[in-house]
Amino acid sequence: MMDELLEQFLIEGRDLVAQAQGDLAALARQPERRDVLDSLFRAVHTLKGSVALFDMAPAEGLLHRAETRLDHARRNHAQGGDAPLSVPDLTALVAVIDQVDRWIDLLERDGSLPADAEACAAGLGIGLNGALDGPDEGAVSVREPGPDAPEPPRRDAAEHIPAWLEATMAQAPSFGQAATAFRYVPDADCFFRGEDPLAVARAVPDLLALDLSFPPDAPGIDDFEPFRCVLRIVGLSAAPQDRVRAAFRMMPNQVEVVALGAPEREDKNPAGDVGDVPMEPGESGGMLRVSATRLDVLADEVGQMAVALNALEAAVERAATSDRVLAAELRRVQGALAGSLNRLSSTVAEVRRVPLQPVLRRLPRLARDLAASLGKDVRFVLSGEGVEVDKQVADAIFEPLLHLVRNAVDHGIETADARVGAGKPASGTISLSFRRSGDHLAVKVSDDGKGIEPVAIRRAAVGKGLIGTKEAAALTDRQALRLIFAPGFSTSRSVTGVSGRGVGMDAVQRAVERLQGSIEIESAPGRGTDIAIRLPLNAILTRLVTVRVGDERYGLRMDQIHETLRVDAAAIEELGHGRACVIRDRTVPVLSLAALLGHAEGLEQVRAGNAEADWARLVVTGASGERIALRVDAVGERIDAAVRERSGLLAAMPAIGGTTLDADGGVLLVLDLPELLS
Repeated sequence: MMDELLEQFLIEGRDLVAQAQGDLAALARQPERRDVLDSLFRAVHTLKGSVALFDMAPAEGLLHRAETRLDHARRNHAQGGDAPLSVPDLTALVAVIDQVDRWIDLLERDGSLPADAEACAAGLGIGLNGALDGPDEGAVSVREPGPDAPEPPRRDAAEHIPAWLEATMAQAPSFGQAATAFRYVPDADCFFRGEDPLAVARAVPDLLALDLSFPPDAPGIDDFEPFRCVLRIVGLSAAPQDRVRAAFRMMPNQVEVVALGAPEREDKNPAGDVGDVPMEPGESGGMLRVSATRLDVLADEVGQMAVALNALEAAVERAATSDRVLAAELRRVQGALAGSLNRLSSTVAEVRRVPLQPVLRRLPRLARDLAASLGKDVRFVLSGEGVEVDKQVADAIFEPLLHLVRNAVDHGIETADARVGAGKPASGTISLSFRRSGDHLAVKVSDDGKGIEPVAIRRAAVGKGLIGTKEAAALTDRQALRLIFAPGFSTSRSVTGVSGRGVGMDAVQRAVERLQGSIEIESAPGRGTDIAIRLPLNAILTRLVTVRVGDERYGLRMDQIHETLRVDAAAIEELGHGRACVIRDRTVPVLSLAALLGHAEGLEQVRAGNAEADWARLVVTGASGERIALRVDAVGERIDAAVRERSGLLAAMPAIGGTTLDADGGVLLVLDLPELLS
């Protein structure tokens, strides 16, 4: 079982790596951003303190060098410099953070750093030291102010400032912005209560500076107990005193808060003050750590409530045939419950939402590593990673995105010589962007590479036996592009460590479909490729429409349906080897859902005397990439349901996207239209 302290470090360390990577990317775009530079310094400083708790001396030393370089840059900026970090500086810092990221992964896997860690740290440190005016002191602590540090506040100007605060203010260029200072001395047994002192301190609003140290009487390494906290945390914040106190409302006896510019309150037990601070929604002091398993259970219960509400709706319809007054009362209750369920579902969905940034932290580094191994010059641009999505989406999105990025580096971006020969910059660009679009997440992976030739796709698909020559010739270019998602498809002529096995893009499509999303591809030969993914932000309840085929009922996802309609059966005509009808001035193929599901009889064999024989009910979908009408026997109600991923015997059945409980307690199969129509 993993050590609890190590497990917490793996989470916190990776969060800090993600923050540093994001700040470095922001500084590459806007080098003059002092706030981002300060944020990067804090991330590196905190990360250095975190790795010091483990056998990661090379990482600690390397991060200290990075911290020294950043401190030098901050001083330079304070003296009027516009761009404190040059391009070589940023490149060196990116390499350092990437390497620390790798070491964290190795620590989790092997329990220690590799034998060459010291040599690797020394090599990376050369790039950092080159920009410094003087040699690196090599010390771990940064509490002592350097020669260029701002002069400490004069005693005659601020008599109330305690001694523990002077060193921090002396070394913090952001002191001029500070409104409040705090000293947080966590209880020695805080780890046993599930408290995280670093997370508590970092949650202080408008944090400007943070300094970690050990007390003078801290035990030596031989007597050190990893489960006892001996930290002393001093920080500066731009927030007012009451908001800083609110962040420590759960441990008021462990913190001293000083309002800068006003007399210090020597209140050793500020519990009464904390109680007067309102606990606003979203305020950092009101954060609680909740097990992800408990959130999953809560989401499941919301799904069960939706099933019960659907059953109540059916009961109301039955009651209406015998007692209209009772039915009216039940409808009123049903409406109130539906409103409560919607609000509860929305609240649970908000609680389950997490930022994408920690999930994506490894992608830039992996893209750079892969490009270097292939001898390509690639620039990776990430935007919108701060958007929040459902935990289920965040947990599952990394693998498909990794496949897409690897595919873009391997197949999309050309070598530098080939790009220059084609009149392009030697460096290729891969961009990954995220944005909210209504109740969906829009993801786009783009590259400015060679694009995809539909002719080559057709040839490769025929060569691998995925389709016949005549079928390939009949495909439009858009349909041909979707062949890259077919199982076993690959344009590589040989298997390498990167590609050639034909599993990448198929895995992407299956992962997206499991998340109830859709994927589209567009490409221009010579100019690049765009892949767009659309995923629901709320993964708790899914809007379904029920359809009947013979005696069976199925569920179809509403986001895969353009419309449902009833047309004259005579309007469906034979066309080539199939059938079609005109819908809104557009010819649309018509397929029998009964035939696709293997039913012996469908609507085409209507019993004689049926008054509905002259009408056809159609469900129009674009799940296959092209608009298609599915003919069904009947279109039923629309319901909100918790769709479970198919498992057991159903896992081997094609075209089944999942299951949910019907209003009568039975199992309703939810069809996977993209797979059914592929």
